[in-house]
Amino acid sequence: MKSLSPKVTIIGIGSIFFGRQAIWQMIKSPYLNGGTLGIVDTNPTVCDKFTRLAKEVAAHEGVSLKIESSTNRREVLKDSDYVILSFANDTIRYRELDCAVSLKYGIRMCSGDTVGPGGIFRTLREFPVIMQCIDDIRELCPDAWVINYINPTAAHGIGLMRYAPDIKSFALCDGQHMPMYKKKHAVMAGIIKDESEFTPEIDRDFVMETAGVNHFTWMIKAEYKGENVMPKIAEFKRTDIIPGSDGEKDAKALNNHLIGYELYKVFGCFPTTIGHTKEYVPFWQGRGILPSNIPELAIWYADARRERTVKVMEDVDNFLNGTTPIGEYMTTYGRDHATDIVEAMVSGETKEYYINTANHGAVPNMNDDAFLELKCFVNTKGIFPQKISEMPRGVRGLSEALLDSHELAVKAAVECDRDILLRALLTDPLINSIEDAQAIMNELLEAEKDALPKKWFK
Repeated sequence: MKSLSPKVTIIGIGSIFFGRQAIWQMIKSPYLNGGTLGIVDTNPTVCDKFTRLAKEVAAHEGVSLKIESSTNRREVLKDSDYVILSFANDTIRYRELDCAVSLKYGIRMCSGDTVGPGGIFRTLREFPVIMQCIDDIRELCPDAWVINYINPTAAHGIGLMRYAPDIKSFALCDGQHMPMYKKKHAVMAGIIKDESEFTPEIDRDFVMETAGVNHFTWMIKAEYKGENVMPKIAEFKRTDIIPGSDGEKDAKALNNHLIGYELYKVFGCFPTTIGHTKEYVPFWQGRGILPSNIPELAIWYADARRERTVKVMEDVDNFLNGTTPIGEYMTTYGRDHATDIVEAMVSGETKEYYINTANHGAVPNMNDDAFLELKCFVNTKGIFPQKISEMPRGVRGLSEALLDSHELAVKAAVECDRDILLRALLTDPLINSIEDAQAIMNELLEAEKDALPKKWFK
């Protein structure tokens, strides 16, 4: 069994989805709070504030968690057991730019961080930095597990699998965090009325299989005591319009109740991350000849993300200046997917989580090295994908094309090769023509010059 004093280092603590929850988990978990939390952020202000926050909460809760921090990852990485990558280079600015240039050529991205030109160019920006981190990890903590939390998750996970096979790694997305994910669908299926009614017996009798490329994942089986309950889940999603959830503040939420049901009718399985999946298919790009009852995709709301980012730091400031009592921290936040998995790997227990990793036969009709989001057993020995049903045809074909585009994007990022980059764009499902792809490529390379390796411009 691992020592209960693990060192967990987070590179990019300022994430709006992750940093505050990771601090919560590191302090709450008896398997983690006797260890060390390493905090790294290249923004000195962010690094300082999160460091102070972690120390104050740990002191208030009376745990012995040690905090190390720096804007220089090399000063913190040494002896880390787990390294979580959660950074992005001026992501709002560049995603907004990716979306604007793509729109000129008829490509509508409601997220722009995983597929289309946005996903490909984010790979070009972030993967070289990931590999710089890997070089430091090889030197300072070569036995550490590396957990990638940076979109596009699948592309970067593929990159680590291909270009850092000596490093233990996997990738995560927060959308299918167990066991909450299964409890939520038990409610949708009408098995229970409330998540609090979920029991080990219901867990055993409710067979739910989900798999696919990250953000393009599909529920391919949902049975309760032998009854197919996927139609009930699909109907629940079609009619479950929570005020504001389809609304003004998030392009990823618009019309999801209609789109998810439409995809279910077409493919016979249900998309589990509709807000992203609708961007992976060309059906709502506004190119159809005949009218549709579902509007074309809205463009990612950069201003809404800016507001959320400001709100994160306001929340942190409020704890630090006493506006919000530090004693309320542990009742304000909750569990995080990455640190949940770290806890399972440290504790000696075997638990189930959805993880992005190589298939290794889990989906029998896809390649062993297909990089998929799969339910895995997790324990001190590592991660082990669970075998499930075959991926339905249609969805499987679309998934294979996405994997090819991700593979090519990573290869282009490593080699800084424009021919490979063009091939990645033309393999992507959203590109209309070779000429458009060339124009998008040239415009974005020039516009994002400061964020890309110099080799692109030699």
